[in-house]
Amino acid sequence: MTGARATSPAPRDVWEGLLASDPNALASHTPAWIDFVCCAGGYEDASRLYELPGGRRVVLPMVRRPHLPDPLAEEASFPPAWGIGGLVAPGGVRLEDASAVFADLSGRGLLRASLRPNPLDAEVWGAAQPSRAIVRPRLAHVLSLEGGLGKVWKERFRGNARTAVRKAERCGITVQCDTSGTLVPVVQALFERSVRRWAEQQHEPLALARWRSQRRDPQRKLELMTQVLGEACRVWVAWSQGQPAAAIVVLQGRNAHETRGMMNVELAGPTRANYLLHMLAIEQACAAGCRNYHMGETGTSSSLAQFKTRFGARPHPYAEYHLERLPITALDRRARSVVKRVIGFRDYPGGATDGIVDGVTSVDVR
Repeated sequence: MTGARATSPAPRDVWEGLLASDPNALASHTPAWIDFVCCAGGYEDASRLYELPGGRRVVLPMVRRPHLPDPLAEEASFPPAWGIGGLVAPGGVRLEDASAVFADLSGRGLLRASLRPNPLDAEVWGAAQPSRAIVRPRLAHVLSLEGGLGKVWKERFRGNARTAVRKAERCGITVQCDTSGTLVPVVQALFERSVRRWAEQQHEPLALARWRSQRRDPQRKLELMTQVLGEACRVWVAWSQGQPAAAIVVLQGRNAHETRGMMNVELAGPTRANYLLHMLAIEQACAAGCRNYHMGETGTSSSLAQFKTRFGARPHPYAEYHLERLPITALDRRARSVVKRVIGFRDYPGGATDGIVDGVTSVDVR
């Protein structure tokens, strides 16, 4: 695709208008999300408005580190642990939209441009990808909310999921949903507890695991998320006998997206607290008119995939793309492999490897 004109940063009024006409848009595709990423991560707005021949307009939410010339700059939609990117496009992403983006990013001379699009748009991006793109396969699960909660409960939830929800209710699990940030310390405490468990499962030194988790997912990050997104960021906590058993963070806009989950194994496992959490989040998303409930990254975990399919979520293989002038991805992969060999690290498919935003979460209590 040639002839597309790009404007950066994208004008906010145009961007907001396009969001209203994109059926697959997520909270991470909004200007508010860009503001959060820039504030919490030290990035700057590098979003791009594309005007295609014929007048069609689309927006690519994107960020970059400030004060760097293009030959030294990395731009991403989005960086690791900062959410799902990709285009905001009227009626959904088309082949010509994706082709225009790849052509533009390939010709700008950046050190690296990275793109992690909406899993529901995987087919279009796969068809448009240039031969020089480095492709990293991913897997996510998405539940369709078409027909409302009644249809989802009766026709998409499997029997064992409905049974688990009822068990959680019989066990006296109570659930809070907070959009003010009040429950952030509770969630962070559960997360730190999970970090200890993941470190043990992965044979990772606890000090290293804590350092990585604090570097990527400090409490301040979630605090800023709730402050900037307001009602769009919903923190759910399940309580058992006065103790927090499990928590999820759901971003809710035109569609809902569970981006983080953590739990106390001893409390959440026997009570099936996670099932009740998701059922109530799904109920709220249905009431708000959301079309889909994204259940996040699944990785290679068969147990996590099984948990999500019990709610009726379907697998969506997709890819993350990198356009590089230097072999950054290959060097990073090699460096990580060396460190893992040195410390005897074991990849645990249910481990929290991707951080606060859309991380693969532990499944041993679900």
